[in-house]
Amino acid sequence: MSTHAQQEWRSWHEGRIAAAAAPYGPLSLAGTHWLADYPEGRIPAVPGEWRADGDDLVLTAGAEDGLTVDGKPLTGDVRLGPDLGPADDARVALGGRRFVVVRREGLWAVRDFDPASPARRAFRSIEAAGHDARWSLPGTFRGYADRTVRVKNADGVERGLQLAGEVTFVVDGSEHTLQAAVEPDGSLWIVFADATSGVGSFRFRFLRPAAPAADGSVTVDFNRALLPPCAFADHFICPFPPPGNTLQIAVPAGERKRLDG
Repeated sequence: MSTHAQQEWRSWHEGRIAAAAAPYGPLSLAGTHWLADYPEGRIPAVPGEWRADGDDLVLTAGAEDGLTVDGKPLTGDVRLGPDLGPADDARVALGGRRFVVVRREGLWAVRDFDPASPARRAFRSIEAAGHDARWSLPGTFRGYADRTVRVKNADGVERGLQLAGEVTFVVDGSEHTLQAAVEPDGSLWIVFADATSGVGSFRFRFLRPAAPAADGSVTVDFNRALLPPCAFADHFICPFPPPGNTLQIAVPAGERKRLDG
């Protein structure tokens, strides 16, 4: 086994643990509040009045609410769009909390990121298998016309998942295929399950292979199989694997589950 590959994997693994434990990492998500559930605009435990208005979300607050927008106290109204950056860059804050504005399929939500969340305080590490070169596999990506499939999400709601191709690879002489989305930078995003899912590992995981080469060749490195955000906080709406993305084989590589102290 390559010592260099081992060192690279360990650095990646340590970075994943640090990112999970960061003040505004996934463990700090204390709630995802869909405005459709609060037609009066008042979200429990979240100050202010939040209401959709066309292509904007309008937040109304008084001095007693203690909210700031772009670092300045908010008294009155402000029109907001979706926050596209990391949680700590969210425009709306209350002390250390950050309120991230989200829009999914035309519906608005407010995510409450709190560095003092119980999940963040309890977190100890991420259980993962050590690097195994046998699970870094050559694969081939074949693109197809974008298609959207409806899949259940972690909150029980079905939403669209856009797919743009498939990755084929071989394990122990048998060929397997996983459907993939293509990110804006050309890298791939795969949601998959395997025979360890819900047993030795979380119920599903993510893979994020680098962009395929011009001939479609791509590395499928299961050593870097990721726990989805909903493995860290129940308030994420991660999509489940699309049809065909549940492998019948066991994949004992990569991240397995969150460890709490």
